[in-house]
Amino acid sequence: MTIAITAIVALIAGVVIGRIILQKALKGVEQKAKEDAELLIKEAELKAESIKKDKILEAKEKFLKLKSEFEEEANKKKNLIISNENKLKQREQNVSKQMEQAQRKEAELDSLKENLTAQLEIVNRKKNELDKIKLEKVTALEKIANLSVEEAKEQLVEALKEEAQSNASSFIKEIIEEAKLTATKEAKKVVVESIQRTATETAIENCVSVFNIESDEIKGKIIGREGRNIRALEAVTGIEIIVDDTPEAIIISGFDPVRREIARLSLHRLVSDGRIHPARIEEVVAKTTKNIEEEIIEIGERTVIDLGIHGVHPELIKLVGRMRFRSSYGQNLLQHSREVAKLCATMASELGLNPKHAKRAGLLHDIGKVWPDEPEMPHAVLGMELAKKYKEHPDVCNAIGAHHDEIEMTALISPIVQACDAISGSRPGARREIMESYLKRLKELENMALSFEGVHKCYAIQAGRELRVIVDAEALTDTESGQLSFDISQKIEKEMQYPGQIKVTVIREMRSVAYAK
Repeated sequence: MTIAITAIVALIAGVVIGRIILQKALKGVEQKAKEDAELLIKEAELKAESIKKDKILEAKEKFLKLKSEFEEEANKKKNLIISNENKLKQREQNVSKQMEQAQRKEAELDSLKENLTAQLEIVNRKKNELDKIKLEKVTALEKIANLSVEEAKEQLVEALKEEAQSNASSFIKEIIEEAKLTATKEAKKVVVESIQRTATETAIENCVSVFNIESDEIKGKIIGREGRNIRALEAVTGIEIIVDDTPEAIIISGFDPVRREIARLSLHRLVSDGRIHPARIEEVVAKTTKNIEEEIIEIGERTVIDLGIHGVHPELIKLVGRMRFRSSYGQNLLQHSREVAKLCATMASELGLNPKHAKRAGLLHDIGKVWPDEPEMPHAVLGMELAKKYKEHPDVCNAIGAHHDEIEMTALISPIVQACDAISGSRPGARREIMESYLKRLKELENMALSFEGVHKCYAIQAGRELRVIVDAEALTDTESGQLSFDISQKIEKEMQYPGQIKVTVIREMRSVAYAK
């Protein structure tokens, strides 16, 4: 019991002592925490103070920097104002000096003016005195010579005029004699040099083309059953196709080179394709005709480019291309025109004239020959009108119109074009007069038939011995077609001259076309 009580008392005492010790320990911790907190507060205050001081210093530095910049800018503006003021003052001083100089010059001019006025008065007095002396001398001379002043002037002028006329006449005579001695020589020199520098080949255009074939079997296909293919080809092209015993060749005959070329190309396409029948023939001929028109334009463009001629109207280029398929007295018209253009340029250069205008006129001088409508006027005048229409130079137009003396020559290049045209055409072998008259007769024969009403197409074939007339089936009946052939033959007999006889064949074909849609 005593032990238990002692233990309890000891336990209570231990608890009390432990609590006292714990309270002391807690107080120590609390005290240390307070001290740490005060230390942290002091450190924070010190740090805040230092930050505050830094910010204040930074603000003061920025303020001082801005203040210095402002003062510097203000000083600059102040210095600029001061310099401007100094310049203004200097200008004012200069203006004042100039005003003073102007006033001095004005005063000097006034004094000069006074001096000049005084000198003019002296000159006038002396002039009057001289006039009086001159009048006295003239009066004395009139009394001595018994002539007035006007009469003396007239006699002097007449004497000088006679002397001048005599000198001029002798001088002109010498010039004319010298020109007669040298003109022929110089002209021959220019012509010979032009011909030598423009040497071209001489070739005569024929009215026949030869179409080569690989074998004679193709001739049968071209002729067709009972000759229908060859008749269709001749009808649509207006060209005579001659299939004879000539091995591996077919003759294409016709006076129009364009038609002949269309027939040749059409035959080539038909033979290459192998399908030869009337419908196919018409289709191929239509396509070939369109291709020939495109080729004509291409030939014209290539020609003007080769000759270095620029700015030619497209219609004139087309006419130049048509020259390739036209002949003049058997001479190819395009080759002739190119030759004339080169000769004109050479001769104009030798004579110191404009070679570009001369070359242009030489190329275009025969465009009237290839105009499709062929009005009733000379080809030179027609060519001139076409050149005017398409805005060519007046000198070029005059040279075109005057190269056969239909109009008066007003441009210096006109006689050059005329001379070069004669040079190109008069060379031995260049032309054939009979060919030109023959082609002209065939063209007149076709035009005569086309003048009748209802005629659609007309072709002169077999060297002009046959005239095939294609009429519109809706415009004429069979009876009227027969009467038309008679009327055409009678008109040919009355108005044309021709050897032998001419067969007039009128073809009336009725076609009905419908489309299944």
